[in-house]
Amino acid sequence: MDKTWLESYPPGVPAEVHPAPGRTLIDVLEEACTEFATRPAFDNLGAVLDFAGLERASRAFAAYLQHDCGLAVGERVALMMPNMLAYPVALAGVLRAGGVVVNVNPLYTAPELAHQLADAGARRLVVFENALPTLARAGAELTLDQVVVTRLGDCMPWPKRWLVDFLARRRAHGDLALPPGALRFDAALARGRKRPYARPRLDGGALAFLQYTGGTTGRAKGAMLSHRNIVANVAQVTAWFDAHTARGEEIMITALPLYHVYALTANCLATLVRGGCNCLITDPRDLDRFVDELQRVPFTGITGVNTLFSALLEHPRFAEIDFSHLKFTNAGGMAVQRAVAERWHGVTGNPIAEGYGLTEASPVVTVNRFDVARFTGSIGLPVPSTDIRILAEDGSDAAPGDAGELLVRGPQVMQGYWNRPEETAAVLDADGWLHTGDVARIDDAGYLYLVDRKKDLIIVSGFNVYPNEIEDVVAHHPGVREVAAIGVPDPHSDEAVRLVVVRGDPALDAATLIAWCRERLTGYKVPRGVSFADALPKTPVGKILKRELRERYGDAG
Repeated sequence: MDKTWLESYPPGVPAEVHPAPGRTLIDVLEEACTEFATRPAFDNLGAVLDFAGLERASRAFAAYLQHDCGLAVGERVALMMPNMLAYPVALAGVLRAGGVVVNVNPLYTAPELAHQLADAGARRLVVFENALPTLARAGAELTLDQVVVTRLGDCMPWPKRWLVDFLARRRAHGDLALPPGALRFDAALARGRKRPYARPRLDGGALAFLQYTGGTTGRAKGAMLSHRNIVANVAQVTAWFDAHTARGEEIMITALPLYHVYALTANCLATLVRGGCNCLITDPRDLDRFVDELQRVPFTGITGVNTLFSALLEHPRFAEIDFSHLKFTNAGGMAVQRAVAERWHGVTGNPIAEGYGLTEASPVVTVNRFDVARFTGSIGLPVPSTDIRILAEDGSDAAPGDAGELLVRGPQVMQGYWNRPEETAAVLDADGWLHTGDVARIDDAGYLYLVDRKKDLIIVSGFNVYPNEIEDVVAHHPGVREVAAIGVPDPHSDEAVRLVVVRGDPALDAATLIAWCRERLTGYKVPRGVSFADALPKTPVGKILKRELRERYGDAG
């Protein structure tokens, strides 16, 4: 496909990025810590860790791993923490020791934790204290050589550290006693400071992350992301940011969890290399505290997903925030509903610039220009050094403007799935094309539009119905807070559309919603039924779990 999108690039963004083949994340981190030593790198609950502090602490943790744990190059270390100052220190420490980071959701159940650690072969774990009860329940199924326990106050100054830890422990459930042989994070750093650090010899092809997919369509798989993959994607993203924002001045609100690849690359690493500061939101579900942080910090950027933006807009104090410093709002992870985007723009004065990515692509594939005047509904333009194809159902290239499966090729595409050659072959072909499973189209200017997930497609009497279109219509109803559209079996039309709705107006009923849709959608797209729920099941970053909804409501009358 001709790269028509290059003509729509912002001034100054190159068509290609060319990181040195041997460049690693160790180079990226150490260079940023040297260049921006005195600047704040991370802010959490008002406690700041500057770049020099990040370098010292991560060096100490790397030395601890090398000497006290005997970590060899390529061995996996699992990190199970929310957004907190200890996370980037541990992350950088593992990478600087030559290890492979395995990010783990701290809200996992014991079986989920046991599966991921066993699948990754991770025998060392850095775990948030409040997740210790889960670790205890999974204990019989785990084989761990070392456990390091972090507290929310780690890397914070005294007495703030004591206060934060006290409040965090009050919120914990279950026994927080250290497992036998476990070590506290501050003790590990103290040991590491007494040890010499040996910089490992790595090339860009070395594995940096086993990044597990969100599991929206089944049990999560580990995407093998090399140093070269992540370095390239950081370079692709920063080329975009350099065209719109100033180096060393940005303050990014990082509410999405750093253990998720979107926040890991687009927030944490891309902000770091430009000398910006990540303001870490530990628990974005605590909207009162989240809004407090937004009122405290003169933030210039924020990333999120549709459900996060919607929840913030519902908070009574959100409109009181000072948005005068806000330069860009970037969304990904799931489709942004136009109703939410319009409300966001109205309150903040800043349009949502949607992008697209997936774990298997480190993750960023497309980004919108940040100088858009309004929400466009497009997922933007392919980032530098990225090729795309749109395939029709017969495997040929789709005609311009037609929808088909999106294929991606570029230096950010994963090496494959960990220990899953058959599943790798199913999505990554011999020519390096990643088959995303997402349906998209491209316009004459090179802008892509995400239509839907192939697996979420609803077939009604032979017609394709895309849930995103239905959800966008329903979300505009003033009585709807959240909505998902799913396909359910129907003896007369293959499938029928069913809505699962969280009401904003308790009086809203099914007949009203179906009538609303009938006025705005062609007949075969109109839902046949409506189920009301108190909440929609979501992944940690807020992506709605359609598979779970189909299991729960697929047989609803």
